[in-house]
Amino acid sequence: MSDTALAPALQVSQRRPRPGMLRRLARDRLALAAGLVLLAIVLAALLAPWIAPHDPYLTTRRRMLPPVWEARGTWTYLLGTDSLGRCMLSRLLYGTRATLMVGITATAIGGAIGMLIGFIAAFYRRLDGLLMRINDVLLSIPAILLGLALAAVIGSGLPAIIAALVVATVPTVARVTRGAALVVMAQDFMEAGRSIGLPDHTLIWRYLALNCISSVFVYLTLRFAQSILLGAILSFLGLGAQPPAAELGMMASSGRNELFIAPHIATIPSLAIVVIVLCANILGDALRDLLDPRLRKL
Repeated sequence: MSDTALAPALQVSQRRPRPGMLRRLARDRLALAAGLVLLAIVLAALLAPWIAPHDPYLTTRRRMLPPVWEARGTWTYLLGTDSLGRCMLSRLLYGTRATLMVGITATAIGGAIGMLIGFIAAFYRRLDGLLMRINDVLLSIPAILLGLALAAVIGSGLPAIIAALVVATVPTVARVTRGAALVVMAQDFMEAGRSIGLPDHTLIWRYLALNCISSVFVYLTLRFAQSILLGAILSFLGLGAQPPAAELGMMASSGRNELFIAPHIATIPSLAIVVIVLCANILGDALRDLLDPRLRKL
């Protein structure tokens, strides 16, 4: 028996959820709409320097203009202006860019570290107890409290938020990864790989990781939404981006003093956060239903 003898088992386990996956996802109109909206938001954030109608940091005398304000026959401020006369649409595009960057960076780094810990804990059982007890300690620390502590040490700003979200993401991803990896470890092909002397790194990366990545990826899509929400909360508390930078949580916080005079200053970035989180959750739930054989519709 050789390494290639294990390939059929791996290929079968990898192919089962795939046939017609995109077709079934396209039939889910709610998930398809959520995916398209999220894609449009990401593209708008990436293209912010080219599609923003004004400089997001340029202050003017046109303060607290309501949305869809017409000037000289053209719609110059579609979403109005804030308390300093800055274009809300331009700031929304740049703020979405910063918010998505925080969520994606924290989820990617925290997810990679968490998956590594989960795979090691499942594969090397003698390390499982130690790693999971450290994991439990991290799970007991609220992300907001951790953000406050990091802000006190390294100062307020996006790096402090990203660090706090990474630490909050690692233990949850590690636990999910460990659970999925333990199921794979009980399969016959893993025992067969050990019996023929395959090195540990081959068993972990080529067999264990590839059979767990789909379920972990689905969780990461849901965790991305949580990171966006937690990052916005920390920015709302003043721990994230500092003025005059544009970030959705900070924009919502800066508009709370004018909530009864110009409610659009706080509600527009707040609605943007709601849409991003809602679309990510809907898409994550749809992917979970497609990849979980117990939930998949025949």
